Amino acid sequence: MQNNPIRIGTRESQLAVWQADLVKSLLERNGHKAELVYIKSEGDIDLVTPLYAMGVQGVFTRSLDIALLGEKIDIAVHSMKDVPVQLPQGISQAAVLKRANYKDILVHRGQMTDDSLIVLEEENLSTVNRQLSSLTIATSSIRRRAQWLHRFPNTTIENLRGNVNTRLKKVAESNWDGAIFAAAGLERINLRPENSIDLDWMLPAPAQGAIMVVGRTDDTHTLAACSALNDIDTATCVKIERDFLSALMGGCSTPISARAQIANGEILFKGNIISPDGKDKVEVEKIFDKADSYDAGKYAAEEICLKDMNGILKKIRG
Repeated sequence: MQNNPIRIGTRESQLAVWQADLVKSLLERNGHKAELVYIKSEGDIDLVTPLYAMGVQGVFTRSLDIALLGEKIDIAVHSMKDVPVQLPQGISQAAVLKRANYKDILVHRGQMTDDSLIVLEEENLSTVNRQLSSLTIATSSIRRRAQWLHRFPNTTIENLRGNVNTRLKKVAESNWDGAIFAAAGLERINLRPENSIDLDWMLPAPAQGAIMVVGRTDDTHTLAACSALNDIDTATCVKIERDFLSALMGGCSTPISARAQIANGEILFKGNIISPDGKDKVEVEKIFDKADSYDAGKYAAEEICLKDMNGILKKIRG
């Protein structure tokens, strides 16, 4: 065992530090020394530009990748949905932690229920309900924007950037009807408000709710130390989701959603792609045998391509 502590790179937000602290505690439980190293990311510095308009992959991970390759840190901890499907040369996946809540949630201003959202979808709206159909919802995610507009096309979407604390504060101080968050992020740091609704119908980003640890490919000792933290079932599911994303040539800034889960030895997969304006949607549902699921994400992507009669993929690829 090496004497020097494993240096864990993390962003400075409360959620990022919570995730890094979790990895630190797990490593220490296994007898490894560890310490946190704080690094700012592009995604934390520019809080105005919508994520889909920043024109760069890995806005929340690139600074940590640079520090890792420069040997300023030994591992980096990421929300896995933020990690590009193609890791930089010299960096390898070290572990995927057990997945938390994968869902998206709507944090609203205390005047909305599951039933009121159902009312929005009814064809014969009363005058009051017709007013409800003209909501203003905030999100910087093009995936969430597309799925919301597909379901509630009269909605006005506002951009919302910042860490979870900043975004919650902006929602509280705004005149918006609500904003969309990842449940896992708020629940991990005990910030999920009572005035929130699970969006069960909204498919998550690939790997949403999972935490990824990466290290230098040539640092076999550290990779081995982290491998003990790997949750095999979570790693299997997020690989399928990210393969689906990769096969469709998507990234964090594309309206592609996926969810794989294991049940009774099978992989249940759902995926979709929706035009950014919410008008067109293509989806796929498949069941794979767990023992034969290595290329499941690619097969699901091939089916989406065959179904994409309106050319959604061609449009979002530019």
